[in-house]
This record gives sequence, structure tokens and C-alpha cells, in this order.
Amino acid sequence: MGKIIQRFPQKDWDDTPFPQGIELFCQPGGWQLSRERKQPTFFVVVLTDIDSDRHYCSCLTFYEADINLQGTKQEDVEGEEEVTGLIQPAEVFAPKSLVLVSRLDYPEIFRACLGLIYTVHVDSLNFSLESLIANLCACLVPAAGGSQKLFSLGAGDRQLIQTPLHDSLPVTGTSVALLFQQLGIQNVLSLFCAVLTENKVLFHSTSFQRLSDACRALESLMFPLKYSYPYIPILPAQLLEVLSSPTPFIIGVHSVFRTEVHELLDVIIADLDGGTIKIPECIHLSPLPEPLLHQTQMALSLILHPDLEVADYAFPPPRTALSHSKMLDKEVRAVFLRLFAQLFQGYRSCLQLIRIHAEPVIHFHKVTNINKTFSLCKERNHF
Repeated sequence: MGKIIQRFPQKDWDDTPFPQGIELFCQPGGWQLSRERKQPTFFVVVLTDIDSDRHYCSCLTFYEADINLQGTKQEDVEGEEEVTGLIQPAEVFAPKSLVLVSRLDYPEIFRACLGLIYTVHVDSLNFSLESLIANLCACLVPAAGGSQKLFSLGAGDRQLIQTPLHDSLPVTGTSVALLFQQLGIQNVLSLFCAVLTENKVLFHSTSFQRLSDACRALESLMFPLKYSYPYIPILPAQLLEVLSSPTPFIIGVHSVFRTEVHELLDVIIADLDGGTIKIPECIHLSPLPEPLLHQTQMALSLILHPDLEVADYAFPPPRTALSHSKMLDKEVRAVFLRLFAQLFQGYRSCLQLIRIHAEPVIHFHKVTNINKTFSLCKERNHF
């Protein structure tokens, strides 16, 4: 079981309580030793507090060779080995995580900051870790729609941050385009209809970062609607019973638990690695109405497969290059924004007018009130 060794600041800020159980999410598969040094990993965990506020926990995990199978620190046995000539037990590596908790959702910026702190720690560079963390916590984030801002953690680095035009706009990077590449147009549209009709959606993959990106992408496709049900991109092994919850959800689990999740009868399961989805027989998905469904499919096909329109030409034009991943992401999201605009147009025809006149406004008029009081007192012979 993992535990928190250090935290900054040591006490919670008044308006930002430290999320509980974060050590479970740093190692969703459980804290385990390894006989080989694994590559550092990075993924983002989303925790929701009691006030329904989300905390984005960026986790960078690396392995340190500081213990052996007998639980003795490696430096403690080096001298003994030289004296006795005995072969010491094999070295093992223990996981350690650097976690940055924020209410802001900027994964790439947090990845760069944690990567710098990790490099300074591992390479024992001549920089104070406390100073780096203090500079990070003291950084002021520009207001929504503000200009780009450069900041530094104090290790000769230059970090760049720019907020979206509006706080409500989701930051997706390339996650939406990646989701369509993994599952295809029809499968993503099925998942889109599933979340709109309040069904349970479960992703599984061997990559924690892919799980986080997929959940982020699916939720962002709902914009301007907001998902208000449980949203857990990475679910730890100790909390798998959450999958039996009666409420709708968007959850991601590691593929090592695919045997357990396939037994769920009321959950739509998406395999990100295999590119398939499984819809139980008891669930009937309502598709998008026509002709919007056909129009959306065609628009997505032209964006994701630009050569499809001229594939049958005897003399096709030069091959059309795919858009940059981030631009492709924006083009796909624009299709869904247009879809919502078409779905919501004419919504006034669905409204029922209850009252013709507006509610009366009660205003306190001081002069009139004083005059009435004076007249009343005069009639009662108080003057």
C-alpha cells in the first residue's frame, strides 16, 4: 500500500482541500516492486470531491533501486559484500510518484513541470527542489482568453501557458482525433448517443494515459452540455465495485481486469486497444435522427478520410494530406458543435407559455410610505 511521503503545502488551502485516497490512484494496479527498472510513466487522474469539484492529478511515476528482497537498503550491504564475498540478494525497484494536484486541466504543461522536477531529482542537479515547487505553486494563471504567459520554475526552463477563450471550453489536445482513430466513426457515435441517453460507458486499455484521453474526448463531444454523473477516467483495482453502481458513468479500467468487466450486463464496454465496443442485448441505443445522422457521418468521413471522396476517380488529384493532429481534433469537434446547433434550433416551439404577463416587481418607495404613515397618525389623533 502506498503512502504520502511529502506534500506541498503541508496543510490544505482554505478553498482547495487535498483529495483523499490519492495514493490509490497513483498506482491503479496496486503498489508492487519490480525486478527491473521500468521507464517513467505519466497519466492524469480525475478526482471529484464532495462539492462536485474536479481535481486533476497529474502523476509521473518512476522506479528507484533503494531496497533489496530482504528489505535492506542497497548502500548498507555493499560493504558487507566486499568483506564476506557472499552474493547478495537481487536488487529490486520500488515505484515512487510525483503528483501535481490542480483544479486546472492542462496536462501537457503539468507533464513538462513534473518532468523537470524529476530530472533535477534523479540527476542530482544543483537546484533546490523546494524552490522549484514553490515557484510552481506561486505561478499566476492568466484569466480566460488572456494572452500567452511565460514562466519558469527556476532551473533555466521556460514554460508557456495559455488559457482557452472561455473557462467552459474543454481542453482536448489530440484526444478526440485519437479516439476516432482507435474506435472508428460508428463506434464513437454509438458511445456519444450512449452518454446522451444516460447509459453506462466503460473503457479498457493497457495504457492509463489512453484511458484518460478517451474519457476526456467522449465528455468533450457533449459540449455545450455538461456531464453530471460519475466520471472516473482511471479506476483503481481496489474500487472495482464502483462498476456495479446503479447510476450512469464514464469510467476507465486497465485491460488486466477485462475478465471482470465483461461480466457486467448493463454496461457498454469499449476496447481501445482492439477498436471494438460491446453493447449488451438489454440496452437499446437511440440513434441520432435522420438526416442529421447521415450528415454527421459524411462530415466525419471527409475529415478523417479526405481521400474517400475522390477514391473512385480514374484520374484522382494529388493525395490530400491529413490535417495536423490538433487541427484534426478541432475539425471533428466543430462537427459536433454544428450537430448540437441543428438539434437545438427551433427549441422555442417545444416551450409552453404559462403566463402572458411577467411577474410583478415589488419596489419599496420611501416617500410614499412616509406620507401614508403621517396621514395614519393624524387620523388617530397622534398630533
